[in-house]
Amino acid sequence: MPEHHSHVASTPGFWAVVPAGGAGTRLWPLSRARRPKFLLDVTGSGRSMLQDTLARLEPLCEDRRIVVTGRVHEHAVRAQLPDLGARGLIAEPQPRDSMAAIGLAAAVIARHDPHAIVGSFAADHVIGDEDAFRSAVREAIAVAATGRLVTIGITPTDAATGYGYIRQGESAGVPAAPHAFEVASFKEKPDQATATEYIAAGGYFWNAGMFVVKARVLLDLLSRYHPHLADGVRRIAADESVTEVVWAGLPRISIDHAVAEPAARDGQVAVVIGDFPWDDVGDFAALATQAPVHEPSGMRKLGQVDGMIAQDADGLVVSRSNRMVAVLGVHDVVIVDTPDALLVMSRDRAQELKSVVDALSAAGRPDLT
Repeated sequence: MPEHHSHVASTPGFWAVVPAGGAGTRLWPLSRARRPKFLLDVTGSGRSMLQDTLARLEPLCEDRRIVVTGRVHEHAVRAQLPDLGARGLIAEPQPRDSMAAIGLAAAVIARHDPHAIVGSFAADHVIGDEDAFRSAVREAIAVAATGRLVTIGITPTDAATGYGYIRQGESAGVPAAPHAFEVASFKEKPDQATATEYIAAGGYFWNAGMFVVKARVLLDLLSRYHPHLADGVRRIAADESVTEVVWAGLPRISIDHAVAEPAARDGQVAVVIGDFPWDDVGDFAALATQAPVHEPSGMRKLGQVDGMIAQDADGLVVSRSNRMVAVLGVHDVVIVDTPDALLVMSRDRAQELKSVVDALSAAGRPDLT
């Protein structure tokens, strides 16, 4: 049963956990296996997505943060975040999806601060109105203090099929969190007709994969649903020398499937409704919405597109090569120009780009993937 404490002040500290993984294959050729999208400035902000994420969280956690990334990216992450500190980064031997990464960070934190509340936030999302974002997180912290697992649901702007959905239940009953509700259920990514039904019905929100929970509550839930995984991350947190052997035996599973969905069925999950712009920038169709319009053509552009000429054309141009890009008579096109690869595709095929990366791998071109 959930514990009942009404004030965030009952917890001594909030920790941010930032899983930084994935290859971002649907943003190829910008994003590569050794240079994934979280290490890139894909929106033109002047900072990488990882740097933006940590800056957004700093007012909530100060220096209480842990980034979890693969060993292949450890050096690049430390270069981008020189103030992270020795204990601020956990390097995974191999990818094991989000549950192992978040669980290990929670186990490490719990050993030093058994009363800590942790929040997990992906390293590669774009969030607007950061004050509203932090307000939602503060409400989530208040609810997490009652012993529940809390997620942040995003108010949908359209009937998107690329996200899972959260169905809202009754009020969570936490005075400091007026936008918090019980989670009635999690829904998998729907087809277009089902997503349209969700939006028409109301009470459905995008699942952005943000979770806030007491570290020891998360580990207790993990012990209930996946005891082998819980035991493994606790063993590693207690003794780093067993990391290689233990990590190799951990299952690949997301925090949604491992803990959030079964805990929701048991009535232990709440959602805070977040009303702020959010995008996981999962492909070039999404990235196009973040790019400024190039006047007077109407094409959207990112990167070094100083000499672009566009006539009777629309879509997105991304350049990392400094070459002139001329576009004539094509519509809804995506052009990505890098020093070693050029992508041209229609924007409505953006979700299929992974097949190109797979084909390059099959052709023996790891230099391009």
